[in-house]
Amino acid sequence: MDAALIPKGVKRCPLPQFLGALTVVSVVLLWGVYAMLLCWLKGLNQTNMNNAYGFALWIWADLAVIALGGGAFFTGLLRYIIGKDELKNIINFAVLLGFICYSSALLILGIDVGQPLRGWFIFWHANVHSMLTEVAFCLTCYFFVLCIEYVPLVLENRQIDRVPFFHNLSHNMHEIMAVFAATGAFLSFFHQGSLGGVSGVLFARPFGFREHILIWPYTFFLFTWSAAACGPCFTILITKITEAISRKKLVKDNVIRLLAKIAGWMLLTYIFVKTIDTIYWAFVTAPSKGFVLNFFYTDNAFYGYWILFLEIVLCGWVPAFLLVVKKTRENNKLLWIAVFLGALGAMVNRWVMVLQVLAIPVLPFENWALYIPSWQEVATTILPVAYGIILVMISFRYMPIFPQEQELNPIEPPTPEVEPAAAADAEETPADEDPAAPEGDLQPAQA
Repeated sequence: MDAALIPKGVKRCPLPQFLGALTVVSVVLLWGVYAMLLCWLKGLNQTNMNNAYGFALWIWADLAVIALGGGAFFTGLLRYIIGKDELKNIINFAVLLGFICYSSALLILGIDVGQPLRGWFIFWHANVHSMLTEVAFCLTCYFFVLCIEYVPLVLENRQIDRVPFFHNLSHNMHEIMAVFAATGAFLSFFHQGSLGGVSGVLFARPFGFREHILIWPYTFFLFTWSAAACGPCFTILITKITEAISRKKLVKDNVIRLLAKIAGWMLLTYIFVKTIDTIYWAFVTAPSKGFVLNFFYTDNAFYGYWILFLEIVLCGWVPAFLLVVKKTRENNKLLWIAVFLGALGAMVNRWVMVLQVLAIPVLPFENWALYIPSWQEVATTILPVAYGIILVMISFRYMPIFPQEQELNPIEPPTPEVEPAAAADAEETPADEDPAAPEGDLQPAQA
């Protein structure tokens, strides 16, 4: 039964091995579910959040997965709107990762709210003066767009596709996928930007506050830009990890290199603007509010200058140059390093804009607010990771996620066995002699 669900022309690991790996990850998933239920049943006192850290590890994870899921909307934009046809061989996987990231983000918000049954309040009793309202609307709408983009992959399962209705439905959905790709790019631009704008408008938090372009702070545009730059890096990274685990080549090098090149230029332009933004903030914006640069870094070792170097240089300029330069981009080891650092850069940026913003004192009698998450927070943050691994495993096994897999990994047909007697007769009979011809007659070849 399992073999009948696997796509034709590809090979998968034995079912017991698959179930064993699935069981291990499911244990981690259940650990996170247990912690989630504790938070729902007993309240947020299960966490170490306090008056200083109303936004903590959960919100960092939420913003991080939304940024990494940006590979879905940006790759879809490149494929369907700009017309980079080569990316059709990786767009399915980008959509899958985007679906995982955005569903994980909604799950994290459900845990953070504490009363998920009242989640509809944010839509029915919307605070129209809050950017988080716009984030909630766009985030939810884009998640539905990703569901629509993910459904055709499910319908293309070997057995489901045999039903004419589902076959025609998936085909027709592919035909209009450009509409959903454009809609997703539009929605992503606003919710990615508004997530950055939340800290950028906080006058009381000088570390996050930025000058404005019209009504939008610089962080509004930087968040969208970084998601478009680092999201494809995450897509390439997970593709490479999937290839390493499955021991198969799943996507041709020209596809990976094209997406890596585009991500490199996006990352290079982003980190250039981010550097200018940081310099302007450090020497113009912060001093205008009565703060000097040393105040934000030297009074606490946990948020020293090293984290600024990590975000701007090591996870910014370094992967940008590695991806832009053709020679380093085509080196497999350097490509691994570049996409890993690119994805890490988005996570570090979200960490800084969520946790470091809250850690820095803003009143004379305050000290640096340190924060160590509880095990419940850690477990519920790992929960989406385990969920994502399980969904990737199931999708990869039973759905045609990678169109080039069959071409890159041809299955050799079994060699027919030859009977020993027939083999002996074949050895005794010359290749150019007809055994049925009378002795002494010359064959055409001999003649």
